[in-house]
Amino acid sequence: MTDKFEDYCWKDIVSDEILEIYSAYRREVFVGPRPAILAIDLYKKAYQGGNRPVIEVNREFSGSCGENAWKAMEPTLNLFAAARRAGIPVIYSTRHADTAGVHSTNRRMGREVEDVYGIKEELAPHPGDLVIYKERASAFFGTPLIAHLRRLGVESLIICGESTSGCVRASTVDAYSYGFHNVLVEECTYDRSMLSHKVNLFDLHHKYADVMHVGEVIAHLDGMAAPAKAAE
Repeated sequence: MTDKFEDYCWKDIVSDEILEIYSAYRREVFVGPRPAILAIDLYKKAYQGGNRPVIEVNREFSGSCGENAWKAMEPTLNLFAAARRAGIPVIYSTRHADTAGVHSTNRRMGREVEDVYGIKEELAPHPGDLVIYKERASAFFGTPLIAHLRRLGVESLIICGESTSGCVRASTVDAYSYGFHNVLVEECTYDRSMLSHKVNLFDLHHKYADVMHVGEVIAHLDGMAAPAKAAE
């Protein structure tokens, strides 16, 4: 029987031997103090081709996450709604289409229109939300993100978005290096490859972040919202 610390999407691919090797990382998981949402690359490109298998949409729209992106949309909307009820910052990252040959990975890319890196309409920022533009995988690298987080008094991050193995991973590792307590919301992160998604969530959970289910995170945020509402 899988225990609570390992009760996530990777349990069908991680053996008992690997769990034993990683047992030194076992601990209590929690949402840290003074959190903010960091939403990684929820841009239109990830959703191109619609809610279909990734292998199908990728033939026409290279880089789309297909059904994996669409499955994460409703949980992410629920997470954002809880964050706004709690009054915590919601911060997005995306990129520009034309970065003069600077790319986040080594994937071959043709010329792209700027619109594909606009945030998906259903998930779009609200007035007052911060959007960080980046050129490498991490939302921290070469951007003013850390300055904004310090100004806002943020001490921990609730991270969602894509791709788990790429920009989410790079941003999470950098956030840990800067001293933030990180939560990765399982149902709100995704990748083109489910194998990459599961392996990287497993690794990040044990080393750099607490993976939590969206219902747990929303319950925590609603607990933060309740005192403020009672004071009105």
